[in-house]
Amino acid sequence: MRTTWAYRAVLAGVLGLSLMASACGSSGGGSPSNPTRQTITIGGFNFSESSVLAYVYGEALQGQGYTVNYKLNLGPREVVEPALVKGDLDMYLGYTATDLLFQNPNATATASATENAARLNTYLKPKGLQALTPAPATDENAFAVLRNGPYGHYRTLSQLVPVAPQMVLGGPPECATRPFCLPGLERVYGLHFKGFTALDAGGPLTKAALNNGQIQIGLIFSSDPSYQTTYVELQDDKHLQDTDAVVPIGRSKVFTPAVVKVLDGVSAKLTTPALIGMNEKVDVAKDDPNQVAYQWLTSVGIKAPSQS
Repeated sequence: MRTTWAYRAVLAGVLGLSLMASACGSSGGGSPSNPTRQTITIGGFNFSESSVLAYVYGEALQGQGYTVNYKLNLGPREVVEPALVKGDLDMYLGYTATDLLFQNPNATATASATENAARLNTYLKPKGLQALTPAPATDENAFAVLRNGPYGHYRTLSQLVPVAPQMVLGGPPECATRPFCLPGLERVYGLHFKGFTALDAGGPLTKAALNNGQIQIGLIFSSDPSYQTTYVELQDDKHLQDTDAVVPIGRSKVFTPAVVKVLDGVSAKLTTPALIGMNEKVDVAKDDPNQVAYQWLTSVGIKAPSQS
């Protein structure tokens, strides 16, 4: 998901423990031939695509001799972004429109990922942060119904207006306040649901709740491969979502020209079909995201450290 302020306070309280105890906080090796390369710590949100992207960009850095530490599954942006500002992290993989509206809920996002990144940088620069060139790959909030369920014949969000009072929406806790989620559905579409259930960010909790009828509509990201088989992605026919391209966001002093060259090289080759394919291997085939990232990097000619 790309939380209320009270929720933010609770999450921030446990951030220090999360950073130290993260099960995914392993380090990648640097290269003895490049002893002056800095160590870079990459953070991740609490959904699997974020881990995949962290390894994709992190392994490309490792391939050029950088030491990379991974601090993944930390939580939503309300946890990860303050950790970046504080210096507990050096970078994370964000999304242009969502990060722009996180920095300023009153900002105007556009259909241009490049323009969204430029606007985002006006808010990041005073914090000593920077967004780089976005990748072609995009992943927006999307809303799903069960393909074989009672609402599986609907195809657009607008069609839900008369039946929304019968439906419970499920999504991550921050959906209740994020402009691209519940408030946006109410404002743009006039959708007033029976209720909202806080679950996860398009993950197994949301999918299980859809499957068992606990909720009737759930937030599942647009890059999720399960739309091919199990769920219907309802068309955003009134264009609530703006272009949410993958973008490296980090501390400006860490983004040296050499680091930017590596990260921009990855972004240039990262497409939406490639991202969906990697998500499918991790979410459906249950492959190791580290290995999936390595396979994609080598397939597009980007050097990555060999996998054991």
